[in-house]
Amino acid sequence: MTDNGFQRGRLLLVAFEGWNDAGEAATGALKVLKEQLDVVEIAEVDAEEYFDFQFNRPTVTVDDDGKRVLIWPGAQIFGPGDATAPSEGPQVYLLLGTEPSRNWRRFVAEVMSTAIAEDVTGVILLGAMLADVPHTRPISVFATSENPVVRSELDIERSSYEGPVGILSAIAEATENAGIPTVSVWASVPHYMHNAPSPKATLALIDKVEELIGVSVERGELADESSAWETGIDALAGEDEDMAAYIQQLEQARDTVDSPEASGEAIAQEFERYLRKRGDGRAGGDSRPDEPWRRD
Repeated sequence: MTDNGFQRGRLLLVAFEGWNDAGEAATGALKVLKEQLDVVEIAEVDAEEYFDFQFNRPTVTVDDDGKRVLIWPGAQIFGPGDATAPSEGPQVYLLLGTEPSRNWRRFVAEVMSTAIAEDVTGVILLGAMLADVPHTRPISVFATSENPVVRSELDIERSSYEGPVGILSAIAEATENAGIPTVSVWASVPHYMHNAPSPKATLALIDKVEELIGVSVERGELADESSAWETGIDALAGEDEDMAAYIQQLEQARDTVDSPEASGEAIAQEFERYLRKRGDGRAGGDSRPDEPWRRD
């Protein structure tokens, strides 16, 4: 594995529930990391200031003692249990929560204040979007950056997307303006399974994070859950001829783009077709991404 600037220093990994999190893939990946890393909560935003509870409603659950409790939307930053301990790899921080519904500039400023106080040296933003992709093929994961050094080091491109964005783009702009190298990593989730979590997309994001930061991540039962997810969709398609035919069309389109003989023009045409459909709101509902579907 080639070493890069994201395999050392203090890294902040970011994911939010909501608009940026199709199939709960991005937050799912960070939750796996949170379970495995020695991290503790170091900061929490004031939920009353950043969330509209009619839009982001609290949920009720039963705790281990059998007591019914409310879980309020919010966002927390977690950091190393002992940030001063020597480490061969990066010190990993996590920002995990629900996308705020108001006061985005103030929210970003609060995140940046913590990041600067913790001397964060790099930021990785995780997202997942609904796309015209088949569940039977590997999940596409694409990385982009506004930082020319990062693009050269990781051999990635700058995003050409123009349009509505989520909170990840606001954080990305602030971190780059503060001189903190930033990379955005997005997974494409089959839009015809938009109501269900996608462990296959979560697994693909974990694979990419592991590649970027050089930290080994245990997958646990995620691989089995991914296989079961794919098998379950196969079973649904087997009972629905229209769905099966549509998936076959997506497979053919994906195989055309991925084929060795695919020309840059063919790939560009497929990309433009996708963007037109997203502009019509037909390919992903309200889960439009910060970064468009593209092929590195």
